[in-house]
Amino acid sequence: MEQQNILYVQMFGRFRMSYGDIPLTGEKARDTHFTSLMQMLLHYVQTGVSRDRLEETLLGDRDVENRHQALQTIVYKAKRKLKDMGLPAENYITLHRGVYYWTPAIPVKEDASAFEGLLKKAADMKDEDEEEKLKLYLKACYIYKGEFLSDYAGVWWAGAEARRYHGLFCDCVQKAAYIIRKRLDWFRLEELGRYAAKIDPFADWEELTLEALIESERYKEAQQLYADTSDSYLRERGIYPASRIKELMDGRLGYPYAALDQIQEFLKEDTEGIEGGYVCSYPVFCGTYQVFCRMMERGGQSGYLMLCTLVDGKGNPMEEGQRMQELSERLLSAIQNSVRHGDVVSQYGKGQFLIMLVNTTRENCGIIEKRINQRFLIGRQRIKVQYHVSSIICET
Repeated sequence: MEQQNILYVQMFGRFRMSYGDIPLTGEKARDTHFTSLMQMLLHYVQTGVSRDRLEETLLGDRDVENRHQALQTIVYKAKRKLKDMGLPAENYITLHRGVYYWTPAIPVKEDASAFEGLLKKAADMKDEDEEEKLKLYLKACYIYKGEFLSDYAGVWWAGAEARRYHGLFCDCVQKAAYIIRKRLDWFRLEELGRYAAKIDPFADWEELTLEALIESERYKEAQQLYADTSDSYLRERGIYPASRIKELMDGRLGYPYAALDQIQEFLKEDTEGIEGGYVCSYPVFCGTYQVFCRMMERGGQSGYLMLCTLVDGKGNPMEEGQRMQELSERLLSAIQNSVRHGDVVSQYGKGQFLIMLVNTTRENCGIIEKRINQRFLIGRQRIKVQYHVSSIICET
């Protein structure tokens, strides 16, 4: 079958249709009724969709005098639109005994159907065909490009299918990971973990990557990934990663036997080309703050905690977006280059940064604020930095 005679449909992530090289989504398909009709017909291409179900989805609870006639009008307009888009002249949509079908004259290749087919094929295979099973599981995993019809999660049938496919994806990843572990193929496990975490974020798939890095004795990379993961989960969702990820770091970080000088070399920070304060993830900042408080118990230490927040001309926190991202990066650079080498800096929230100023005075905090402003403020820009400073008090 020639490629140009197939209607390709992507349901995972963003909805897309193309007939050969002709894209059928985008500006051409902005009609909501058309898009919803095509999504259902192409997803249920084998079984068709009942007239009642289509009417419920497309017309909802609207007061329509003749619902059958209204649906027929939607179908008629969809046929005309498909012809205008460049599809060969066919009776694209047919009605048989109360069920609407997509025409078999234009074959459909849907990613969700291919994904499910691979899983069924793998499940039907014998256990001894492990290598072939793994190939099928991995192929299925990489077909999954994100939540099923992610832009239409509010549509009842799409939401139900999204939950079902997400469950199948999770099961697929775990089965693939099980076989990979048996083969001690840590490179492939790392690759799978990074892909799953990217496609299905905040679902603790970093566990697979951490396991691969630890088993490969790439401990520094494992530590960095753990810190980045904890920071990202806390900033974006206000939660910590699953406890099993921490357990993996605490219980399975099997450092090799080494002499003290080797350990010190491993712990040493590479400061070449690095100036200004120590920038770290929020979990690392918390640990550093707690250690500093303990050091204060012995006396002779003082410190201040400074919170820097981006605000607009009226003193309100900035709204999220590309502009905030750019200004946050510029503010971080200004802060890092305004504080001393021993001061600690971390991003706390959207457009917010925490600074731990070690062994300084309240007057010096004001000097640091001025330095940051001089490096951050440009011309007549309206965006400012709001500062809050508090003394670090050791409670014994």
